Amino acid sequence: MSALKYVGLVVSGLTRKKLRTTLTFLSLVAAFTLLGLLQAVNSLFSGAADFLGVNRLITQASTSFTQPLPMRLMPQIEAVPGVRAVSHSQFFGGQYGDGRSFFPQFAVNPQRLRDTYPEWLMPEDAWRQFVSTRDGAIAGRVLAEQNGWEVGDIIPLNSFIWTRADGSRLWEWRLVGIFDGVNEEWQKRTGLMYLNFGQFDEGRPVGARGLAGVFVVQVDNPRDSERIASAIDARFANSSDETRTQSEQEFQLGFLRQLGDIGLIVNLITGAVFFSILFLTGVAMSQAVRERIPELAVLKCLGFRDRQVMGLVLAESFVLCALGALAGMGLAVLVMQGLPPEFPITADGFVWAVAGASVLLLTALVGLPPALTAQRLKIVDALAGRTGS
Repeated sequence: MSALKYVGLVVSGLTRKKLRTTLTFLSLVAAFTLLGLLQAVNSLFSGAADFLGVNRLITQASTSFTQPLPMRLMPQIEAVPGVRAVSHSQFFGGQYGDGRSFFPQFAVNPQRLRDTYPEWLMPEDAWRQFVSTRDGAIAGRVLAEQNGWEVGDIIPLNSFIWTRADGSRLWEWRLVGIFDGVNEEWQKRTGLMYLNFGQFDEGRPVGARGLAGVFVVQVDNPRDSERIASAIDARFANSSDETRTQSEQEFQLGFLRQLGDIGLIVNLITGAVFFSILFLTGVAMSQAVRERIPELAVLKCLGFRDRQVMGLVLAESFVLCALGALAGMGLAVLVMQGLPPEFPITADGFVWAVAGASVLLLTALVGLPPALTAQRLKIVDALAGRTGS
């Protein structure tokens, strides 16, 4: 029998009960859409720090990165052998426009930022303007295009963390430059803004001045990072300003974990989704086989072997699951493309691999029991509408 005949039998089996097949298909589409989105988020968080420079360390307060450190620590960090450059960064926490638009902003020393983050590219004149303009700010290309900003614009930010000395939370920043990333991966991350630490520190209440959030440490040799981190922390051990120094990757992942164990949460939701589609599809396939017992017996009478009948039932399960997965993943990709730049989730190879493995596993779990039932059918019992012993 040609392959086309097998295809026709599979199609006729799936279209025998069009409403049931349609509802099952739509359930699979919804489930795989959710699975694709969740796994894309999981993939984003799992690899969120992979692109970061391996030659940078982050020094924070030993208790928490939210605890500020005094600026006087910076010369001592610079004196550690193997340290090439040090900058400082303070999270600003400003809201733009109607308050619903939020993006990361950090108050920094412009020259030190350039020394420690050579991955950010900007014209020389813009760097000089950022250094000399006390209320200056630079924005990443993605952020600037999203908001329609141009150099020279005044950007008001209402900080939910920092108040000015006069009690106001409104800060105004003059956009003096727009920066790009050194490659495609860094370009995707240009959805942030840097603020000149000069106006920020002067504008704060007196008691908050001279404090930095974290120190960014660039090392000469990444292989010495562990030794340098230990040396930095040893300098401030048993003092009022104890520190914890770690790689930039570890720091970023630690920051993400403050939101909770994203991977565990996503995997639990994915497991629940998979169980739901397993139950729904399994019930549908089992019901379809029970209704077709006499038809399967006729196939055996026509010369179909037990394994061929079993294969037809498995093929139906695979085709239904595969089509639902393709449609669901396609819809997930469309949703991802419609998200704003600050949510850069994409369906990479890992996400598609998870979807493919899910199709195979789902086919085996929901298709194998009814397929084995079909294989064991005795023709006499089947023609009478019984499954047999």
